[in-house]
Amino acid sequence: MHSRSPAVPSPHAPLHAPLHILTPLLESAALSRPGQAVWLKMEALQPAGSFKSRGVGHACSVYARAGARRFVSSSGGNAGIACAYAGRTLGIPVTVVVPETASARAIELIRREGARLIVHGASFQEANEHAQSLLTATCAFIHPFDDPLLWEGHASMIDEVAAAGVRPDAVVLSVGGGGLLCGVVEGLRRHGWDQVPVIAVETAGAASLAAALAADALVSLPAITSIATSLGARRVAQAAFDVARVHPVRSTVVTDGAAVAACLRFIDDHRVVVEPACGAALAAVYEGTALAGFDNVLVIVCGGVTATVAQLQQWAATLPHPG
Repeated sequence: MHSRSPAVPSPHAPLHAPLHILTPLLESAALSRPGQAVWLKMEALQPAGSFKSRGVGHACSVYARAGARRFVSSSGGNAGIACAYAGRTLGIPVTVVVPETASARAIELIRREGARLIVHGASFQEANEHAQSLLTATCAFIHPFDDPLLWEGHASMIDEVAAAGVRPDAVVLSVGGGGLLCGVVEGLRRHGWDQVPVIAVETAGAASLAAALAADALVSLPAITSIATSLGARRVAQAAFDVARVHPVRSTVVTDGAAVAACLRFIDDHRVVVEPACGAALAAVYEGTALAGFDNVLVIVCGGVTATVAQLQQWAATLPHPG
């Protein structure tokens, strides 16, 4: 059907090297406190700019070996960028559907990777439905957060932490649709760390996990009002909700202002730019209350490339200052 599609390798032929890299694990002098070490898993340094390179890259590789001739992805930004990067690397065409809330920067980066981009719908849900309507028998659908292959890929970051000899007694991460949460918990279980708490951080206006836990049932937010559009899933994945009810997960919600302030502070402290979706987790770490009682804290610096320094500064000038 896709006459211009490049040849796809045989399912038995070797493909490219893994589509993610082993990222640094850094002990942060800026974030650590007396009696408490804070470790940063620097997923912002992945080829596509976020932890999505792991799960999306893994899924794309598996589907390519199975004979997929096109990848179709729905995304608020980072998953689409990771999918476009994976498709370009594997020589397989990609279509990415983003909602109207996607930033101009995200759209630019997806197109830069050579993907066909479609803007559709007011939220991720509408974009996701449209993406699925485009599927043919030779397409593989790359969901941004709700696929066991993604979680399997994301779990590899915990494998790397274990291989480095670091055993956290808490993990801090951001939650959008819940793919990172599912992957990290899968990795923790893989190493027998089933009781290590996860501090799951969202921004107000995109806190679908917090809403679900408060209601003890999956709920859909009426709209995404946070600037952290990469966290903009109005409904968290069923698997993430299930994980949060059986694993020790502590839900935390921060303001957009706190997330942006954390991003700017992180630039000064670690010379790395991340977007507010990642800044949510960093805000909880900088504030510190959620980390009380833990000696060895692992922070997933999930990254994200859909916000520039200029955009962060603009937000900081207009949003209420934290504290």
